[in-house]
Amino acid sequence: MEPVKIGVIGCGVIGSRHLSIASDSESLELVAAADLVESYRERAAERFNPPNVYSNDVDLLDDPEVEAVVLAFPTQYRTEVALRAFERGKHVLLEKPIAMNVDEVKQLIDARGDLVSGCCSSRNRFNKAARLVTELITSGGLGELRTVHCRALRGCGKQPDSPRPAWRLTKALNGGGILVNWGCYDIDYLLGITGWQLKPKTVFAQTWTVPPVFESHIAPGSDAETHYTAHVRCEDGTVINLERGEFLASHSHSDWEIIGSEGALRLRMGDGNPNNIVHSQTTTVDGVSSNPLEDGEDTEGPHYNDPLIDFAAAIRGNRQPITGLEQALVVQQITDAVYASADSGSAVDIAD
Repeated sequence: MEPVKIGVIGCGVIGSRHLSIASDSESLELVAAADLVESYRERAAERFNPPNVYSNDVDLLDDPEVEAVVLAFPTQYRTEVALRAFERGKHVLLEKPIAMNVDEVKQLIDARGDLVSGCCSSRNRFNKAARLVTELITSGGLGELRTVHCRALRGCGKQPDSPRPAWRLTKALNGGGILVNWGCYDIDYLLGITGWQLKPKTVFAQTWTVPPVFESHIAPGSDAETHYTAHVRCEDGTVINLERGEFLASHSHSDWEIIGSEGALRLRMGDGNPNNIVHSQTTTVDGVSSNPLEDGEDTEGPHYNDPLIDFAAAIRGNRQPITGLEQALVVQQITDAVYASADSGSAVDIAD
């Protein structure tokens, strides 16, 4: 296919990853990069040699060579830039989290029109294991889903020698803490491998900030959560249990499981090896037997290995990405409901 002419706005850590992918991919042509920070622009120009380097988003968006853009800078500013991009007829891929709140996602959906737009929260659904699990679940291999479970906890390490990034745990810049930094991956993954068939309705949740003993491990003034847990009841009675934390007074461990009426899966987000997934199957006579997921024929392709590559294919294929704005809205609805429930101490309903 003809390469998509891409511009990357934001040349920091994650922006550099997009720049690298765009430089190496046959489906993309890197034509421009932009950043407010001069040192980031200089590094991008030296490492990736884009034909045009700009000091702001407006100049890049006005570049007629740019067909599509990746927005890789703090969440607080992304919706505004995305709306400007849509006004100029550019396709838009947003880094995660998709936005600061549900209202911003709805603005993006209203402004998108016929353009292609999605979110990078889909990163963990491109490996072979995720594809096989998705095919098994969506074809009814587990029967009716009952519980979808993620528990991923990280104990605190040694006190860091260098300062922690301030935006990462600052509500005003990032929209939240661990829930938007990692929880968006968890929610996207679980909803995605279950075929986006689950319709979350009610959320009961709690959040906590960093334990006092580890306050020196994060940036001064941080006000966002480092630990959250949520109980999500869906329209059909399926329950999603979510918990993730960092800087915890606990050992690190991870537990992922999906249980249906006819089978179950134990797995781990990010592990692409099907042999590491335990598939529990049932018969009336023999009960439950558990074995590694059979690594048979792969699901039909083509397959992509990154949100940016999928974004390019979506543009040329006249479709939306694997996580489009409508799917990202569901992730954000759960996110907003978690915060609202934690603040109120009560269960929160998700509006249709």
